[in-house]
Formats: sequence, C-alpha cells, structure tokens
Amino acid sequence: MNEARVTREGIRIHAPEDFAGMHAAGQLTARILDEVGEHVHPGATTAEIDDFIRRRVEELGVTSATIGYRGYQHASCISVNHVVCHGIPGEKRLADGDILNIDVTVILDGWFGDSSRMYVAGSPSVKARRLMQVTHDALMKGIEAVRPGHTFGDIGHAIQTYAEGHRMSVVRDFCGHGIGRVFHAPPNVLHFGRPGKGPLLEEGMFFTIEPMINLGRPETKVLADDWTAVTRDKSLSAQFEHAIGVTADGCEIFTLSPAGSFFPSF
Repeated sequence: MNEARVTREGIRIHAPEDFAGMHAAGQLTARILDEVGEHVHPGATTAEIDDFIRRRVEELGVTSATIGYRGYQHASCISVNHVVCHGIPGEKRLADGDILNIDVTVILDGWFGDSSRMYVAGSPSVKARRLMQVTHDALMKGIEAVRPGHTFGDIGHAIQTYAEGHRMSVVRDFCGHGIGRVFHAPPNVLHFGRPGKGPLLEEGMFFTIEPMINLGRPETKVLADDWTAVTRDKSLSAQFEHAIGVTADGCEIFTLSPAGSFFPSF
C-alpha cells in the first residue's frame, strides 16, 4: 500500500486502492436515495421518510454517519422549500409542489458515502423546476472542472458563473468538504471563486461538491435548533451533492445513481 501523503493545506492524497472503498460506500448511499423517491408524496411527513432511510441503513448492514453526529438523531437531513440545508425530519406533512433535498451519509468498512439530491411532492412550479435544473447543472459544471492541475477556485468559478448566469445566487455560508475515512476533512470546497485560485487538484483527493442555489438572495440564517439553515428572504433553495475522487485525467463520481435517477422526473 502506498504511504499516505497530506498536502500543505492538510488535504489527504489517497492511494489507488482506496477508490474501491469509496465507490462501494457511495453506491450504497445512492441506492438508498434511489429507493426513497417513492416515499416522497403529498401527505407524507419528513419523519416517515427518515424512518424509511433508517430502516434501509440497518437492513443493508451499514452505519448512519449522521445519527449521533454532534448530537443529531436522524438518518438524514431533509430540507424543504426555503430550507437550504440541515433540515431536521419532523411531523409536518408535505404539500403538493413542495421540493425537498434529502441528504444521506453511510459508513461502509470505514469509508463515508455522502450524497444528496432533490425530490418533489406532487408537481413542482415552473420556478421550482427551473431552480432544480440549474442547481443540478451547476453541480455538473463544477465536476467538469475537476482534473489534476486545475484548482478548487476553478470548481467554484464554474458553479458560480453558471448559476448567476441564470439569475440565481450561490449560498456562501456552506460548502463541500474533504471525505474518505472521516466525515469532514480539508479542504472546504467553495461553490464560488476565481479561476486559478485555491489549492491545486491532485490525483487521489476525495471530496464532495454540493452547491446550494437560491432563487433569491444568497444570505442564510440558522434557526434556534442550531441545525436548520434557511434563506433569509424565504426564497426557494435547491441542492445536489456528489462525492468524487480525482483521477489521472478527471474524476470518478462515487455516488452515481444505480437507477439513473439522480435528477427527479416530473
């Protein structure tokens, strides 16, 4: 096994054999996210959705990374409409047209699989549909910028340019992160930035890209529960997240949907 190396910015460079562990963990997370879609409908509660996720985590023989994390007690974060991220599952029932991000992280053999995607209860509004499309495409623009020799600023710039070009805003208060055998590690992966700035991308880096895009302004606030982040202007927000590993000529997406359903069908 190759000796582990850490860059001067504290970013771990993983060995080639580590990709298999991350792929396996990412695929289990993606499988759960594929399966949860049929439980998202008007009248369902986010607590019921989280209960399904908790059961599937147990049935698959893996560990939820979020249960017990800093006191959090749920197997997912579910963020509805103007909730940007870290929404806590509860008893409020979904209404027709609600959009929601479901974020799941599992641990398999010590490796963390982390991904989130958008779902719709019923039929989305035209504005909500457009927001989700732009957010998904912004994520993919960021992923397209990943290759050795590029920088983290290139990733952020690609996302920011695309989102703002569609007159939407990029949340600055939350970011992607390094991942691997730990849940959160360097670097902070910003979803805005300048080309050529930030650490250089190297083969063997593992991290998430998870842009949060708002229809209104980018400012957020965290509610009194110390978890739930919402848009200050109550505008709709959307998020998509993949975990990736930098390869010799690009990247591997660990959390691709086995069913090909990463983006919601309407």
